[in-house]
Amino acid sequence: MPYQPSELLSSHFKNNGIDLSKLEEQLTLVAPDSPNLPLYRDMMLTVLRMAHDDSNRWNAKITLQALRELDHAFRTLEQYKGRRKVTVFGSARTPIEHPMYALARELGATLARSNLMVITGAGGGIMAAAHEGAGVEHSLGFNITLPFEQHANSTVDGTDKLLPFHFFFIRKLFFVKEADALVLCPGGFGTLDEALEVLTLIQTGKSPLVPVVLLDSPGGNFWLDALNFITRQLEENRYILPSDLKLLRLVQSAEEAVEEINQFYSNYHSSRWLKNQFVIRMHHPLSEGALLDLQEGFADLRLSGQYHQHAYAGEHHDEPRFSHLTRLTFAFNGRDQGRLRELVDFINLSENWAKPEPMHTTQRAREALRVT
Repeated sequence: MPYQPSELLSSHFKNNGIDLSKLEEQLTLVAPDSPNLPLYRDMMLTVLRMAHDDSNRWNAKITLQALRELDHAFRTLEQYKGRRKVTVFGSARTPIEHPMYALARELGATLARSNLMVITGAGGGIMAAAHEGAGVEHSLGFNITLPFEQHANSTVDGTDKLLPFHFFFIRKLFFVKEADALVLCPGGFGTLDEALEVLTLIQTGKSPLVPVVLLDSPGGNFWLDALNFITRQLEENRYILPSDLKLLRLVQSAEEAVEEINQFYSNYHSSRWLKNQFVIRMHHPLSEGALLDLQEGFADLRLSGQYHQHAYAGEHHDEPRFSHLTRLTFAFNGRDQGRLRELVDFINLSENWAKPEPMHTTQRAREALRVT
């Protein structure tokens, strides 16, 4: 959605007779052509309002630390912007001889072979195994700094692939923000906390739709028991929609986990809101028959109108670097993310893609023009 500047911020200073013209001059000087000037302006106004109130040093220190941490993370991760990344969660207490340790190590190696980077909390257990399998070039570790001695795992410790965080909430933000997929291995309170938070964010549309894969060892029942509880207590009591369970996939091998992720991106590229329209970017356009089936089969996802398939047309606030991708646009109800996942599965089926137009040779025409 286009950003709307806060009038309350500006009126606060106007009502107190404070001239902000120099702020405007500095912003224009620093970022003269930036489309983000309204956002930077409100950021600066927010800090200036805090300074004007000057009520609590602790609040100021938290704000400063958070801004510094965000800026550092943004700068560090910019170099990996073009690479798909998978966040792996699981117990730090998983011993090396446990079957899940070997499976997590195989997962990391399989992800790396698909050129997917592996993000973990940089600790031991499942995190160490996934990084060990992926290798340092395909690993990113989001460590948390604690007041007592602690170390990152040997794969990322002492490398530029280790990113330390002071605040847990900012670290958790980047676990989700940077993830093109999430793989959840068995674990304790922390793993369950991450699993439920990720599902809540996707279910409520606060985080983009990505594959969420539950990985257990063959014959394991950790996630099976969890899913049985969710079905019996949450779905049957209507605390969640039946389609919400479509947001999850249970697998028992590294190959299945990576295949699930790769399949998700076989046609689907990304999505975003443009005003009141939801836009799905695709590598391949849908065939006319598939588009007709989609109109009927997924009518419940639309608030009004039809699904429209079209090429990039220089839409305001859309990203030109994705101009080569086909768009599927519709008035999404914004609520049923599980059904949206089913729609993504539909567009990812290769039989639903439009067949490329045959190449017509012009050899005869060229020969007719050739001078003999």
